[in-house]
Amino acid sequence: MSRWGHLYPLPMLPSWVPGAAASVVSLHLIQKLLFPYFWADLKYLLKVMVYGVTVEVYRLQGRIVTVLDKFVKLAEKQPHKPFLIYEGTVHTYRDVDRRSNRIAQVFLHHGALKKGDTVALLMGNEPDFIHVWFGLAKLGCVVAFLNFNVRSRSLLHCVSSCEPKILVVGADLLGTLEEILPNLQKDVSVWIMTKDSTFPSVHTLLDKIEAASEDPVPVNRRSANNLKSTALYIFTSGTTGLPKAAVISHMQVLKGAAGLWAFGATAEDIVYITLPLYHSAASLLGIGGCIELGATCVLKKKFSASQFWSDCKKYNVTVIQYIGELCRYLCSQPVKEGEKNHKVRLAVGNGVRIDVWREFLDRFGAVKICEFYGATEGNICFMNHTGKIGSVGRTNFFYKLFFPFDLIKYDFQKDEPIRNKHGWCEKVKKGEAGLLISKVNAKNPFFGYAGNKKHTEKKLLCEVFKKGDLYFNTGDLMVQDHENFLYFWDRIGDTFRWKGENVATTEVADVIVMLDFIQEANVYGVSVPDHEGKAGMASLILKPNTSLDLEQMHKQVVTYLPSYACPLFLRVQEKMEMTGTFKQQKFQLVDEGFNPSTIADPLYFLDNSKKAYVLLTKEVHEMILSGKMKL
Repeated sequence: MSRWGHLYPLPMLPSWVPGAAASVVSLHLIQKLLFPYFWADLKYLLKVMVYGVTVEVYRLQGRIVTVLDKFVKLAEKQPHKPFLIYEGTVHTYRDVDRRSNRIAQVFLHHGALKKGDTVALLMGNEPDFIHVWFGLAKLGCVVAFLNFNVRSRSLLHCVSSCEPKILVVGADLLGTLEEILPNLQKDVSVWIMTKDSTFPSVHTLLDKIEAASEDPVPVNRRSANNLKSTALYIFTSGTTGLPKAAVISHMQVLKGAAGLWAFGATAEDIVYITLPLYHSAASLLGIGGCIELGATCVLKKKFSASQFWSDCKKYNVTVIQYIGELCRYLCSQPVKEGEKNHKVRLAVGNGVRIDVWREFLDRFGAVKICEFYGATEGNICFMNHTGKIGSVGRTNFFYKLFFPFDLIKYDFQKDEPIRNKHGWCEKVKKGEAGLLISKVNAKNPFFGYAGNKKHTEKKLLCEVFKKGDLYFNTGDLMVQDHENFLYFWDRIGDTFRWKGENVATTEVADVIVMLDFIQEANVYGVSVPDHEGKAGMASLILKPNTSLDLEQMHKQVVTYLPSYACPLFLRVQEKMEMTGTFKQQKFQLVDEGFNPSTIADPLYFLDNSKKAYVLLTKEVHEMILSGKMKL
């Protein structure tokens, strides 16, 4: 023993210490083995609870704090911090606050708007989208975000369904306005983001903004009496036809805005938004998320795969938003040197395929993929806080206490949930695909859609497991594995997803049957190898003594449908297959796909390079499967 041992003898440990240490190590090993995600789940659940408790405390104190209230506070607290960076121009929190004040002043004095009135917004990604949104919200108006890809009849339907007092149109969308103006309701006042107008009875906004005061409008105009009151209308295809105006409450805006924070983003982060602002992902999670954090947003007019990483490097981006297709587009770009030389640490979004997920990480470095699941109008959300590849999130006993949901058996041929002899729905086993439904209650309400009570009722399932219960039908099929990870499986009903957008089959069919040689159209989605979602295909029945006019067909779909909704494949049939309840049979058509080797009916393909429908030959089919033909 050293001389120090004689001078300072080591104390003897109590006899119980080694046993306690062994127990702690054993418990740790058991936890790692049996409950490997315990601490990650607990950390995430505590975050959710803390946020919920904070909102509840504000409510009990009589303080209703909205995302807009938080933005105004940040404009006072950090006025010179960049809020938006757009095409190299910096807009600070104060800049955005003051310009939105100007817009509020314009409509206060010229618009005759009352608190609670709806204003529809048809604009692309630009700072003035946010200025107009915030300015109208400061007047207590409900803002309806219109999808600028939607045209003609569908757009008129969207406008009428939310019953706006005013329609605000961006300067680059005047062509779209011209199409609908003759048929627009006369009581809708139209304002355009220009200084002068050639349209009769259309107001200009840009000149009035420049002349307006920067003073804030009275706070009581924007104050919300209840977090369940309506803040926005965001349009969604849902599962039943034409776009529907989903009612978005102040509470849903707050929940959406908390997403980036829940995934670990901070005030120091710079968030890159390339998704369209009319989507809840960009507006609520992206813009709202930046406000929740007090962070900076880099806004892009339109997604560009070739400019994506150079923008990330140029602006020191640390957080990106994605949809599955976006990640695939990035992976499809030619490989360049230094692709991992960026500061991006988080990628938040949904719909990325497992193979693309892995390729993205291998190619672009240690970016944490934060996949989540949540329908715009839904009352359930999952977040993959562990980074498990392919999963949209996790559940556990405690999560289901706060957000009750189930996966139930579904009849794919009858296109409805399976009920047993007693009339109740049945839950699927782990590992089986089931329809995701979430319980509707006071804590998790479903606000439905504006303008049509039937659409709201169709999204609800009654008497599911017992008398009097009520569930929201997400329209999505999910699988829960034995570790309680959840995986998206497919969509049901009259909708499929293509290029990151929901395509309503009934809307596409309605456009096609307007042609005088079409008797009937049955639209569905078919899988294409190495592509997310499903490509549109239309089975057609021609009227007697007519022939298929491919030129007219092409002109019709590109004029009246968004590009992502135009059917890529056409199939001409003699007779339309129907179900026992006289509905169009899609099941077999989906299975048969678009293979000319196995289908005797004439098939055609939308060749975008030729801007025409062409005969789908075996050679063209092979080029599509090999990826040589761009879809």
